[in-house]
Amino acid sequence: MKNWSYISLFIVLFFATSCREASTLFGYDTVAKVGGNTLTATEISAAVPKGLTGSDSVSYVDSYIDKWIIRQLKLQEAELIFSSSEADIDRMVEEYRQSLLIRKIEQYYLDKDVNFQISDSDVEEYYKAHKSDFRLTSPVVKGYVVAVPEKYRRREWILQMLRSPKAGKFEEAEQVCLKNNFRLVKYQDWVDYAEYLAHLPLLRSANHEKLLSERSVQQIHHQSTYYYFRVTDMLKAGEPMPLFMAKDKILRILTNRRQGEIIRNNEERIRRNANENGLVKLYIDTVNIN
Repeated sequence: MKNWSYISLFIVLFFATSCREASTLFGYDTVAKVGGNTLTATEISAAVPKGLTGSDSVSYVDSYIDKWIIRQLKLQEAELIFSSSEADIDRMVEEYRQSLLIRKIEQYYLDKDVNFQISDSDVEEYYKAHKSDFRLTSPVVKGYVVAVPEKYRRREWILQMLRSPKAGKFEEAEQVCLKNNFRLVKYQDWVDYAEYLAHLPLLRSANHEKLLSERSVQQIHHQSTYYYFRVTDMLKAGEPMPLFMAKDKILRILTNRRQGEIIRNNEERIRRNANENGLVKLYIDTVNIN
């Protein structure tokens, strides 16, 4: 590729001064021509990012000129090869232009609407009405995991407190664990069963579904540590998922529905206005397509 360093240096000097001063100083503004298309120093200087100086600006201008020339050459070759398809290309360009304008006007409708917010009550109402549509693909649980060194002298006491049905005993054991920096993971909200199992010394490839059926405190001894754990609640795969897990999907559903309503309302408005003003004329009632 041709080295444009000299021209690039000119462009850098061009936008370093005012356009009028540069035109007077160098006597021309044209940088390159391909066929009937012209690239000017004014155009390039407007494209160079602000704050770009020195060798960086020269490199940027080099690249800009090269890309512009290649683009023009490709367009010329395409026009030559596809000249017989010019009508199809024009149609495609027009269809794209119309699609772009329609997307812009629809986005304008959405941006203009002040009642677009989806509330938590909207989400909850939809969830209750369509609960069976949101099924778990894997179990979720609530529970805890406590890791206690086997040499800790009050280890059995911690186990007794965890197993005690009396109110406040779990909290007593929790305080002792926190005081001694023992690992304690507590899930009071639903969590994937796989995430819960990650805190236990178990093989990931094995099936641990049987642990779900046990509601009492269980224990595993591994590498000088006792793991005390309990699944306090569980939802199986196939059951309705909790609301917070379905919330994002419901928000997307409600958002798409609301967007559709806004667009349809505006379509009805512009159709009604057009009919009232006589802008639309239908010359046949129905069209039969065989």
